[in-house]
Amino acid sequence: MPTSFDPSQTYARLNADSAIALLPGGEAFWSQPEARIEEAFSTGWLVCESSCDADWSHWEMHPGGDELVYLLSGSAAMLVEADGIVSEIPMSGRAAVVVPRGAWHTARVFAPSRMLFITPGAGTRHRPAAS
Repeated sequence: MPTSFDPSQTYARLNADSAIALLPGGEAFWSQPEARIEEAFSTGWLVCESSCDADWSHWEMHPGGDELVYLLSGSAAMLVEADGIVSEIPMSGRAAVVVPRGAWHTARVFAPSRMLFITPGAGTRHRPAAS
């Protein structure tokens, strides 16, 4: 039977076969061992909501496909690196950005924000953001 859920606490994985699997989200997801996160991320697209109160501490890159970042509230900017050039894309109120496959990206947060992500997780990489 269908049920409603909070996408900040329950994540949805959109599988290639068009099925949707619900996963424990929030801290329950991100505190798992890295291998478990990679397993959950390795197929399909992860749909999750997150609060962002500060600049991201890392850059990330998704070689498996484009990522949709949808700002639900607040004010932030996505920094997207392509060919060694970083573009800053402002987002306020409600806005969305498509981050191209393979582009390194991070966020600057100007006001507490809520973001919804649709992320192709296979092969996701991270690197620290410079202080």
